[in-house]
Amino acid sequence: MEKLKLLSSASQIEAGEDGCRTANRARMDGIILTHAVLPNGKTTTLLKSLLTSVCENNCLYCPMRAGRDFRRTTFQPDAFAQIVVNLTKAGLIQGVFLSSGVAGGGIRAQDRLIETAEILRYKMNYRAYIHLKIMPGAEFTQVLASMRLADRVSINLEAPNAARLPAIAPNKQFESDLMEPIRYTNHIRTNFTPDTAWKKRWPSSCTQFVVGGAGETDKELLSTSQSLHHDHDILRVYYSALTPHKGTPFANHEPVSTQREHRLYQADYLIRDYGFAESELAYDENGLLPLEKDPKLIWAERYIKHQPIEINHASREELLRVPGIGPKGALAVIHTRQEHTLSDLSALKKIGVHTQRAKYFILLNGKRPVQQLAFF
Repeated sequence: MEKLKLLSSASQIEAGEDGCRTANRARMDGIILTHAVLPNGKTTTLLKSLLTSVCENNCLYCPMRAGRDFRRTTFQPDAFAQIVVNLTKAGLIQGVFLSSGVAGGGIRAQDRLIETAEILRYKMNYRAYIHLKIMPGAEFTQVLASMRLADRVSINLEAPNAARLPAIAPNKQFESDLMEPIRYTNHIRTNFTPDTAWKKRWPSSCTQFVVGGAGETDKELLSTSQSLHHDHDILRVYYSALTPHKGTPFANHEPVSTQREHRLYQADYLIRDYGFAESELAYDENGLLPLEKDPKLIWAERYIKHQPIEINHASREELLRVPGIGPKGALAVIHTRQEHTLSDLSALKKIGVHTQRAKYFILLNGKRPVQQLAFF
């Protein structure tokens, strides 16, 4: 229990299914349990833990870095697997997010993660959710084995490119250690049948950036994210605002605004789900997203406020450009207008459109919506 308290606490620097490190968490006798949103949209409780907090890397932002003096501990794969099964049987968790410090090289660390997952799946017949971390420098066969065992895998890039990475993770090579395993995941999905995967389908994959530690711009981050989504089938990109930790070189670094993190998520969703290109987004002179407004609203005010979109004829792609209309709302509009003309804001509101945001950018049957004047 003491080991698990230490390792579950240390693992909270990892972003996961919840989308940020500030997920709702509960403590069970000092062990942190994470209430997470899974890829299918369902909410569940996961044990998020490291297999070991021993790490030979000197990532400058990380509280587990090799140069930091703190209490470290390690689980053997079979002991950790038994804990996961016990907590699941007790109804306290519905799955596990398993990561690790890098001890003895990334390949050895990955072997231990795989061994733990194999014990769970094959020896203990564990059918619940497993998110498995891919270590820097993992080999192709290890990535394949991990994808056969997990519901989700993740490889943290930390920085958007090779030029920025040394500022926060000087021991890692951007292309060979980090991008190569990401390319492996896409190659496996494209060229290997998922018949050997435990659910007969390949797991989704994600990555994480440390925002604000390497002097990177939002434009750099989102340019890389666009490539990850479109070229490498990365389902989620997580943006974790730098949090300074005592005993690290960044201890006196100014905390990065969580609002910057929030804007990056909004922009990422525009690229992933709304058909926007990174080059369409507005940046300031430093390559950062403006903090005062969300990026979709800035785009709409620039391009469609004076040329509003006709709701009754617009394509799905055009509807998605309107603030207040998301993918579900766009489909609802298209379905509803097949039955009758949409002529007022109340009809849009009933089908899930956020009319207070959308009303400035649309036409309803050729006319701008009638807006109630405020008296106070």
